[in-house]
Amino acid sequence: MSEFIKKNIYLIILFIITLSIGFLTFLTFIDKGFIELNDQNLQYLLIINIILLFSLFIFIFLEIKKAIKNDIDNDGLKSNKKYITYFALFTLIPSVLISIFSLFLFSFALEKYFDKKVTTVVNNSYELARSYVEEIKNKIQSEIVLIAFDVNKSKKFLNDNKDEYKRFLNTQKIIRDVDEIHIIDLNKKLLFTSLETSKTYKAPVDKALNLVLDDDRPLKIINAPENISASIMRLQNYENRFLYVVKYLDENISRYLNESQEAINFYYTVEEKSTGIKISFAIIYIIVVSVLLFVSISIAIRFSSRFFRSINNLIYASSSIGDGNLNAKVPEVKTDKDLELLNKNFNLMIDKLKNQQEKLIINERHEAWESLARKLAHEIKNPLTPIQLTIDRLKNKYSNLLESKESKNFDENLKIINNQIKQIGNLVNEFSDFARMPKPTLRFNNLIKIIQENIKLLNQLDTSIKINFSCDTDLINFKCDKEQLSRVFLNLIKNSIESVKQKSEKYPHYDKKIDIEINENDIYIMCVIIDNGVGFKNISSNIKNILNPYFTTKKNGSGLGLSIVNKIVNDHNGTIKFVTIDDGAKIIIEFIK
Repeated sequence: MSEFIKKNIYLIILFIITLSIGFLTFLTFIDKGFIELNDQNLQYLLIINIILLFSLFIFIFLEIKKAIKNDIDNDGLKSNKKYITYFALFTLIPSVLISIFSLFLFSFALEKYFDKKVTTVVNNSYELARSYVEEIKNKIQSEIVLIAFDVNKSKKFLNDNKDEYKRFLNTQKIIRDVDEIHIIDLNKKLLFTSLETSKTYKAPVDKALNLVLDDDRPLKIINAPENISASIMRLQNYENRFLYVVKYLDENISRYLNESQEAINFYYTVEEKSTGIKISFAIIYIIVVSVLLFVSISIAIRFSSRFFRSINNLIYASSSIGDGNLNAKVPEVKTDKDLELLNKNFNLMIDKLKNQQEKLIINERHEAWESLARKLAHEIKNPLTPIQLTIDRLKNKYSNLLESKESKNFDENLKIINNQIKQIGNLVNEFSDFARMPKPTLRFNNLIKIIQENIKLLNQLDTSIKINFSCDTDLINFKCDKEQLSRVFLNLIKNSIESVKQKSEKYPHYDKKIDIEINENDIYIMCVIIDNGVGFKNISSNIKNILNPYFTTKKNGSGLGLSIVNKIVNDHNGTIKFVTIDDGAKIIIEFIK
């Protein structure tokens, strides 16, 4: 998920900006945004929405095209593209249908929102609250006339006595069902009041007082935000005195009145801008659907590429195998576990086929060379005996007849011939050994012990060469022919010693060493021999030929030693590899348990 976000960070930022502008446009249409609702602002917002939406479409198109080019076209499988197309269509068609249905449903709901019955209910709810307030105002207006009448009539009785006025005003407050009664002067100064303390007194506005200076009629005052309804009236029997009466409104009704007013304003704003609201809603929906469609197509591409890349690799590998190329491998890619297992098993199958083919080739080659060696040994060995007998006769017959100097030359020549006959005899013996390689007799043997015995034996050839042997255990049981495997390790270690000796002729004081390591796991037993001798650099281009019979890099070598080693390893279900390293040679032997 984090990789997907990182890969599409610019698209995500563009999507968030476009979606935010879409919501801002919607809020502006319903007059709930921070941008003022007017035609110019709406026009700018719609233009920005169209530009961003168009940019989003282009960005999505380019990203999908890029993903198809990287993940699908490279694979080149028709079924891959077909399934991506199907997946995209199956995502696109329901999305389009849902979009159309949702837009239709929203439009239908918006039309119902402005139904006549709804409009009537909205208007009536406001009128109900307004009527209540109006009734309170009218009641205050009528009550203030009666209170003024009683105050004018009781002028002599009250005689500006504060206690009498307070008792009188409180009585009027209870009778007339009002909350506050005040008598004020021209400067709005409180003369008499029904309040316990004058600190809570709030004077009327100047405008209200000025309107009743020369008018004997009462004036209604309403202040809904402060939940009060009041009225003021000039007292006729007094000079520059005014009666000020206050009635507190029900807090819930006042709040409801304000909310109803806001709701009505919002209702008619939405009704007026319904077309714009539909457009902004459509834009928001298109943005969301576009991004969801992009996400679904991206997931489809990724899923398809992960799945079909493995299929493609298997197809290409199987085609290569069909053409005889057993070096083909299925690349290891991150995909579903089942496909990873299939790829792994397919590669194992290729390895097994390759090993079987190599073993078959080796066996056929060895059979051919064995037949040739048998014939060569027979053809060469037959004339060796009569030649040796003839040389003996010549020596016996002519040695005494020649002079001392000539006799000495004669004996030296016969000795040279004898040496050559011995070399030919040794070669014949090697041919015979190669031709008569017996099938291995398999028994469980300790490989570590076999190697240690050969190291002990070969250490005597050159004590200046340090042979290091390492292993994590003291016992590795392996079903093998002890004599044949001993011959393998003897030949290989001996070759390493000869390689090190050959290099020491040129560099007499260098550190001569051979490292041997053996370890095992559940499947393989691996033995590695590394020496710092002359190595295989001179034959690195055709190093595989080193295992062919009669291929040798030694002056007097027969070329059969490594071939015999290869056959023995092959008969023990193993493989041998020769690797060129910077300072010497490396031999890897693997046996399948």
